[in-house]
Amino acid sequence: MIHTEETPNLNALKFILGRTILQEQQAIEFTDKESAACAPLAQSLFDIEGVQRIFFGSDFLVVTKDNSVDWKTLKGLVVSIIMEFILMHKTMIKMDPVLSGASEMEIGVEDQEIVEKIKDILDDEIRPAVARDGGDIIFHGYKDGSVYLRMQGACQGCPSSALTLKHGVETILRRHLPDLVSVEKVDF
Repeated sequence: MIHTEETPNLNALKFILGRTILQEQQAIEFTDKESAACAPLAQSLFDIEGVQRIFFGSDFLVVTKDNSVDWKTLKGLVVSIIMEFILMHKTMIKMDPVLSGASEMEIGVEDQEIVEKIKDILDDEIRPAVARDGGDIIFHGYKDGSVYLRMQGACQGCPSSALTLKHGVETILRRHLPDLVSVEKVDF
């Protein structure tokens, strides 16, 4: 019932559940047990030694580990906890993830139209492709021709994330927005 896929980040593994966890275009990430108070599944996974980050997508989750453990040990533990939640019909997330995201930069009235276009391009062209690799890209802001984005899930800490932003995302956005100055990564 649960299958896994490798991601470009060797420390992150994608667990596909075959059932909806979150609505389309929603995602949420937790970096420790305390931040996961609204996600019982994530809290249980953080009890496993070596788990650093948990990212929920629409029908999958990505577990990111530290270098002290290997996937041979960790994978079975993660699958067993997920199976327990599924078989026992336990609540995985008790919240509306839209309300949990980090706030965006303040957008000037003159930039509202371009920001909506950027968000549409992200939702239609970029986020689905990044989700296939177990990650997400979240819009944070737009100012003076620069777009500010946050990488989540397997993309967070992935060696190829800088290439994804500069050569993938920036290229796609420039195709639609020729006056774009740059795409910048934001960490928070």
